[in-house]
Amino acid sequence: MTEAATATPAAPATNARNQRKERVGEVISNKMNKTIVVRVERRFPHARYKKVVTGYRKFYAHDEKNEAKVGDRVRIEETRPLSKLKSWRLVEVVERNAAVAPVAA
Repeated sequence: MTEAATATPAAPATNARNQRKERVGEVISNKMNKTIVVRVERRFPHARYKKVVTGYRKFYAHDEKNEAKVGDRVRIEETRPLSKLKSWRLVEVVERNAAVAPVAA
């Protein structure tokens, strides 16, 4: 082998953490400890009829500090499986729920 072939550095490894999927959705449940259920909306044209259709998908996400409340818009990121259903984690709360909480009489 020539020295030039061995001296060339390998291509820099891409950081897998930067390639993780991210989704923005609405919290629909936070009744579990350190877990939230996020509904993500996806709008796409129907394959045959071309009408715009709204599809929804639920993701279970890890919320370490129990900071997300029902109705909040949150950003979640894909991670290793944390449980049977949970393989996403909460990155940030994008927007807090503006609705006023009902007052117990």
